[in-house]
Amino acid sequence: MSDTAPETDRLVGVRLRPGLPADDYRLAAGLEVHVGDLVVVEAGTGEAVGEVRRPPRALPEFRRDRAYPRVLRAAAAAEARAWHERRERERRHAATAQRLARARGFALKVVDVEVHPRGRKVTVYFHAESRVDFRELVRELAREFRARVEMRQLGARDVTRRLDGIGPCGRQLCCSTFLREFAPISVKMAKAQDMPLTDSRLLGNCGRLKCCLLYEFSLYQELRARLPRVNTPCQVACGGGGCMAGKVKALRVLKESVVVGFADGTEAEVPLAQVTWEGRPHVQVDPGRA
Repeated sequence: MSDTAPETDRLVGVRLRPGLPADDYRLAAGLEVHVGDLVVVEAGTGEAVGEVRRPPRALPEFRRDRAYPRVLRAAAAAEARAWHERRERERRHAATAQRLARARGFALKVVDVEVHPRGRKVTVYFHAESRVDFRELVRELAREFRARVEMRQLGARDVTRRLDGIGPCGRQLCCSTFLREFAPISVKMAKAQDMPLTDSRLLGNCGRLKCCLLYEFSLYQELRARLPRVNTPCQVACGGGGCMAGKVKALRVLKESVVVGFADGTEAEVPLAQVTWEGRPHVQVDPGRA
């Protein structure tokens, strides 16, 4: 059985406005779209115009039972023009909100402004290091925009998600592509992966610990559980049934080996299968990782 659905069943990534991640939509049969095209999609309130951000791909067999909203058609010229005009209006509103906030002495950064489809509501997303009493600013913005204004404060990670960008790995940021929630990231995760805590490369574009520290953390925990602690006395098998006593000086977690120091001052990196220590005289090692 093929592990993909028929060619007519395809998914495409569409975002409804800049600053939002692209979601998967089912592409109607016979409809050809490309990255950057504007399309009309099913939305909770009826229909909405969005921008194609990921090219069409076959719908995997294991996802065929999942309900996806549909891409209905390509956006008409008038719909595309209205979409672009709303984006331009949002950019102007963002500049206005930042100017008025600065005039009132607020230490905040306006990150994004969303004008809702009917124009009766405007949401201003901002970042500030501390809590801000913006009630007067809201009233002034409401008069300026002639709409109901809502202010939403964003954390550093949410700011970076909306601004998007390229990470140190050379790829588009995880938070602006596939991450839907921010999991807690701690220094413990960096320690478990033997990363120097003073290395600025531990920080992402947001200035916080990188989300990708979580990706391999569970593997490191699993592998570390098989290894002795540093400074643990141990015995190293030398062949011919002999052993040498030593002490664990360092761990090579991914290689599943340890650096052992001996009484004569020499050191050697030894596979875990050749090392025994008190409380763990024998360790089963996966042959595929040896």
